[in-house]
Amino acid sequence: MVKPKIRGGFTLVELLVVIAIIGVLVGLLLPAVQAAREAARRMSCSNNLKQVGLGIHDYHDAFKQLPTSHSGTARSNPGTAGSSENSNRLFLSFTVGILPFIEQQPLWEMISNPSVAVTPGTTMPAAVTGGTWKAMGPVPWTGQYIPWATEVSAYRCPSDPGKLTGVATGRTNYAACLGDAIDTVFYGGRSELGFYRGSGDTDWTTQANNSQDHPLRARASNRGFFHLRQKTSFADILDGTANTVAGGEICTSLGNREVKGDWVRSINFQGTGTFAGAGQPVFCDQGAHIDPLRPSFFATGASVDGNPANSRGGRWADGRLTYSAFQTILPPNKPSCSIDLSDGNNYFIGTMGSRHPGGAHILMGDGAVRFITDSIEAGNSSQNAVVADFTGHTTNPNKAGIKSPYGLWGAMGTKASSEILTGEF
Repeated sequence: MVKPKIRGGFTLVELLVVIAIIGVLVGLLLPAVQAAREAARRMSCSNNLKQVGLGIHDYHDAFKQLPTSHSGTARSNPGTAGSSENSNRLFLSFTVGILPFIEQQPLWEMISNPSVAVTPGTTMPAAVTGGTWKAMGPVPWTGQYIPWATEVSAYRCPSDPGKLTGVATGRTNYAACLGDAIDTVFYGGRSELGFYRGSGDTDWTTQANNSQDHPLRARASNRGFFHLRQKTSFADILDGTANTVAGGEICTSLGNREVKGDWVRSINFQGTGTFAGAGQPVFCDQGAHIDPLRPSFFATGASVDGNPANSRGGRWADGRLTYSAFQTILPPNKPSCSIDLSDGNNYFIGTMGSRHPGGAHILMGDGAVRFITDSIEAGNSSQNAVVADFTGHTTNPNKAGIKSPYGLWGAMGTKASSEILTGEF
């Protein structure tokens, strides 16, 4: 008689031990998987920014100048109906101009030619003459215009989860560097009419209001790689393209009042003296508008626009500081602030940022992409920004031509200040 074989089995204790070991291994593996995914997203983001840099260089090779930010078609007589629908009022970002050089020729063709198409579910605005969009399109906040509502994948960082909602405008995570100052930087010293004058001047009868002051101020404080509404070239980058920041990352809003993804209104960062154009960035970085318990968020009482189209990076085609530009003033992932209720037509501090751990990518003028940390040396934010002496204002201690008050970070943003870059990024 054959005896039956006795099969061994797991005891309950052994089974629990195995399950515990598997749990530990999974717990160790998941963070590594997440880290690997973010590393891949970060590399893709860096490659996108590299393509933007190549687009800038190819544009310069073709036209012997840098793509102008705040370009396009000048505003028509403000007394004429449809001045916003029949021109873009010189608000277009540099990312519009480089479209043909980053393999976006079809989108460029739609922009550079008249069009009657509108985004699905919308109608042509009545003020559009003849029911046809003019070449180069309307103002860049027009959601009915298909190009401005288009999300260009080359302008989005995979690490940023912000998405279009409803009939909105396409977002961007890549922005122009405008240097380390505030006065006239938000419009380059030229109005929507194309004249050297105040940004809001709409007097059609004369070319300038206080015309001698505006060019003087614009030359003194527009110290960055890009100078809005001004023709520039690599010849203007006297500090060397390898030493000058051309652009970098910005975050888009998630609708949660986040410091690095939103911006706050009515912050008085007026500098010492009599003129608000100098500006002390410390009042943007600190104050009651920052939640003391959660400093990466704005306080409940702070004035933050909840419209995604009005957020940082909310309009890829809009060249204003709010949407597709920044200054090398506050370090990455610090706040962005407007001195009044304006979303970019007045004094504004725009700060770069990203959703990568610890810092953000920058694009140098020579096309190189680097990663800088949130802790980059940025001088003293209590210092007044650089501003020119001009009629009625001679009290600012930081006058034209000085080295940046904002340390290594500020120096990296200036194109012709003869500053030697030393220190860790």
